[in-house]
Amino acid sequence: MDAHVKILRYNPEVVGEAEWKTYTVSLEPTDRVLDALHKIKWEQDGTLTFRRSCAHGVCGSDAMRINGRNRLACKTLIKDLNPEKEITVEPIKGLPVLKDLVVDMEPFFDAYRSVMPFLVTTGHEPTRERIQSQADRDRFDDTTKCILCAACTTSCPVFWSDGQYFGPQAIVGAHRFIFDSRDEGTEQRLEILNDKEGVWRCRTTFNCTEACPRGIEVTKAIQEVKRALIFRRV
Repeated sequence: MDAHVKILRYNPEVVGEAEWKTYTVSLEPTDRVLDALHKIKWEQDGTLTFRRSCAHGVCGSDAMRINGRNRLACKTLIKDLNPEKEITVEPIKGLPVLKDLVVDMEPFFDAYRSVMPFLVTTGHEPTRERIQSQADRDRFDDTTKCILCAACTTSCPVFWSDGQYFGPQAIVGAHRFIFDSRDEGTEQRLEILNDKEGVWRCRTTFNCTEACPRGIEVTKAIQEVKRALIFRRV
């Protein structure tokens, strides 16, 4: 079948605003949006620029807005997009666009790094392993699934209007260690997030939860961090 894919194109070397360009591509219903982008780049327009790596929903590099929603191009099937109509593809919102579907991820990663996304211990390492019960693991298991695709953060209306907001992903990254029974940096992370640009900026719109391609309950994780701050216990 022929699908019409409308892509928001932007070239920093050309003066002017981003422009929509429509391509007609022969696709199977079970093809993915990533397959459509490959066909366009390889067969019609080699200047089309986008990120992708694993092509299996693990690397998180191909997050983009498809038909107005944040999704991974490699996990979005053409048949699920009502292909009789035009399919729109544009870069994720809230981050500077470098070219076409590629955005500058550095502000996103800056926020992630700022919440200390690593295990903090006193240095007294056990002789064999750090024992953790299944119940303790279950407390943060959901947030270990994050692939840093930025779909949640760039679906957040607060982030769109305030680029200083840590964003849902950074809070999810902090949650993963705040609730880890082996970690000893909880107080530091809570202080970092107890900021006007931290968890209190969340307006509980659930956009982030809906956007997450890994099914993480992002809004729930943010609320758990808020409660940890209020009651000063995890």
